[in-house]
Amino acid sequence: MRIVVALGGNALLHRGERPDAAVQQANIDRVATALAALAHEHELVITHGNGPQIGLLAVESAADPDLSAPYPLHLLGAQTQGMIGSLLACTLHNALPGHRIATLVTHTLVGADDPAFDRPTKFVGQVYPRDLARSLARERGWHIAEDTGGWRRVVPSPDPRRIVETETIHDLLGGGALVICAGGGGIPVTADPVTGALTGVEAVVDKDLSAALLAEHLKADFLLVLTDVPYVYEGYGTPEQRPLSDVTPRQLRRGGFPEGSMGPKAEAVARFVENTGGLAAIGALDAAYEIAHGRSGTLVRPDLMAD
Repeated sequence: MRIVVALGGNALLHRGERPDAAVQQANIDRVATALAALAHEHELVITHGNGPQIGLLAVESAADPDLSAPYPLHLLGAQTQGMIGSLLACTLHNALPGHRIATLVTHTLVGADDPAFDRPTKFVGQVYPRDLARSLARERGWHIAEDTGGWRRVVPSPDPRRIVETETIHDLLGGGALVICAGGGGIPVTADPVTGALTGVEAVVDKDLSAALLAEHLKADFLLVLTDVPYVYEGYGTPEQRPLSDVTPRQLRRGGFPEGSMGPKAEAVARFVENTGGLAAIGALDAAYEIAHGRSGTLVRPDLMAD
């Protein structure tokens, strides 16, 4: 079975942890343990988040006095793909002796006319007091919005249209490799309508939507979204909270999940199942093997009849 695994940000950094290299390495060790059993039995493509890492690099770049301007987000995204990809590749190499592991810097095509460019919503970087955030916004041309604890920069998050390296990923899978790619949703690029030339853009792409698109184009059998909760919960955080174990895309979309947490994950698995007729699931990292074999997590299956 061909499985595309989308690792949540908790795979590298848990909430409240310092973004030290040693902390991330310890968490990556946990990732390798969780995925090794799957890799022995199935073809794996692994995608991952990069929110804390790109935020850290953005802050460092903006504060570097040797730079005339901060590095653009698409280049910072490329840096995080290399760093996280190396951590994953080395650790999985050690956990899977004899298994071919490939890490691929990956670009994601977005539309220059995507309405997201007119409505930046994705938080990036640190929290600032209101007056400092406004000053930075004027100085650097940022958009800012209020977040928990203060104000942060927001950037566009356009919909992914195509993973540029899809054919290369397919070839690597055909050669027996486990492929790590599309980190952070992929490096966002637009294509010239005449020449096809690619240009990086100041944006970030949702990692789960990119994983769903990649899974569709690779003709994957299963999309597995791993996070820090064992199920998708209806009424999460309320006295009526209950886990969802088996749902259709239509039922999942009725949940009204928040954009900042479960919403993109729910939309990603719904799109994959609707577009392919395959299966998808959302669940906890440590239960990856059990989720893929139907023993844990929220399974999302095609609509077999009207709900």
